[in-house]
Order: sequence, then C-alpha cells, then structure tokens
Amino acid sequence: MGVFDLFSKRQKRVRGEVPDVYVYDDLPQPLRVQIVHIIKDAFGIDNYGSDHAAKAYKLVNQTLCREFGVFQLIKYPESDQHAVFNFFLQEEAVERALDVVELCFKLIQIYIGEDQSYQYYTNRSITADAALAELNERFKEHAVGYQFESGEIIRVDSQFLHAEAVKPTLAVLRDNNFKGANEEFLKAHEHYRHGRYKECLVDALKAFESTMKTICNLRGWHTQPTDTAKKLIATCVNNGLFPAYFDSQFSSIRSLLESGVPTVRNKNGGHGQGEVPVAVPEYLARYTLNLTATTILFMVEAHQATK
Repeated sequence: MGVFDLFSKRQKRVRGEVPDVYVYDDLPQPLRVQIVHIIKDAFGIDNYGSDHAAKAYKLVNQTLCREFGVFQLIKYPESDQHAVFNFFLQEEAVERALDVVELCFKLIQIYIGEDQSYQYYTNRSITADAALAELNERFKEHAVGYQFESGEIIRVDSQFLHAEAVKPTLAVLRDNNFKGANEEFLKAHEHYRHGRYKECLVDALKAFESTMKTICNLRGWHTQPTDTAKKLIATCVNNGLFPAYFDSQFSSIRSLLESGVPTVRNKNGGHGQGEVPVAVPEYLARYTLNLTATTILFMVEAHQATK
C-alpha cells in the first residue's frame, strides 16, 4: 500500500513537531502496528488450499521460541500469527522486538520474495521489495534509528552517513567475492547495536583487512594469511591500486588508512588492556564504523575502476 503523506503529517512538519534526532530505546506503538500491517500484507493469505503463509508464521514463532528459550511467546495463543504479532506489540525490550522484525523481513526478502510457489499460492497485497522499502521509510518517519539492510537490522546514527557511506558499502560487499568482509562488517554493526563496542572495533578491522585480502587475491598479488592491515595497505599501494596521477598523494592516503581504522582498533579493542579495563565509548565505535565504511567503499571502488 505504501506510505501516504497525510494532512496531519504535513501539519506536524509545519509546526516543527517532526523529531530530528534518532531514538534507539523505543519502538512507538503506532510504528509497531504499521510494521504488523506490512508483515501481514507481505506474508499474505493462503488460497487454493495452500498453507504457505501459515508455515511462514509457524517458522517465525518456533524460531523465536527456541532462540528466546521459551515454550511459547504468549499465553494461550490462537495461532502462530497471533502469537508473533501479540508478542511483538507487547514486548518491552526493544532488542527482542527488533528480533521479530529482523526475522520476519529476512523471510520476506529471501523466502517470500524469491519463492515462486509462495507468490502463486498466497494472496499478497505488497511485494517483498515494497515491504522492505516501507519498513525503512516507517523507521525514518518515526525517527527510530534502525534500517533493514542486507538481511539484518542495523543501527543508523546519521542519515547522511548511512546513505552516502554505509549503504553503498553494503551494496558493493554483496558481491560473493567479498562475502567474508560483508559478514564481518554486518557483525560490527550488530555489536554496535547491542552496545558491544570493543567487539565492534575488532570486527570493523576484520572487515577492512578481509576487503584488502580479497582485492589482493582477485588481482594475484602475493599476501600472507598473517599479514596485518599495514602490510595489506602497502601491497595495495605498491601494486598500483590507485591511479598514477594520485602519486603525489599516496603518502597522505597511506597515512589516512594506516592511522585510521587499524590504529583506533589497536589502541582500544584488540590487544591487552593492562590492569585497568579500557572502556570503548560509543562515539569512538561509531566513528570507527563509519570510517571503516568509507575506507572499504574507497578501496573497492578503486579496485573496480582499475580492473
């Protein structure tokens, strides 16, 4: 059905009542209800004696019960659909509510969106792509700082950075050659969303190093499995990954890359921290994650441009 720009929405914008700062610890009830509408439209209603939609709800219900370590999501559920939706509408823990969203939209993207028999045997009022697009639009509409990208819920701190750095990076990493880097980059986002900032730094660097290792392997440049980020950067530069007319700027590029992600991680995430535990602040993890995104995007685009 899509998103309608109703009169009341326009009036709120005129009065300046639209929030301009993302929230992360609250999923407003209207947003939850809108998400339920999207899932219902995307899962559809079984017809021709089919049970495709019923199986989809059953899979969500059973998966959540198993992962949460419970026998049922709510007491006396009338159906799998009833259990999933009522749990989602009532759950106070935002992360667990987002688990429901992520799992449902994984199914919408992969199973429902690609299974021809599902599309034939169910009556759906929205396509998988339209459902994903509306979900992300609803998140933005309510200023809730999450988006569904590459099959996962990720946290968004700046819409500009997300649009210009994180989203393009996820797009280039969807290439099967960069599968490892993609998994590590998504793990870094997951750690960040759950407040595991040290782990976020570690996986950010892993994604950065995996990207360079992949580029080197694709181009036949010799590397060792134990090569550090510094050695990998040197290999990329020495083999002319960047255009020749950047020669005068190589030192500054090398300095940026070497002192960026690796240094931030080395000082705060991946090595011994001595007698006093090192607390990685959120702003540092956010900076590193965004820096990782722009650096990976820069290197992959340089690789693609000089094939």
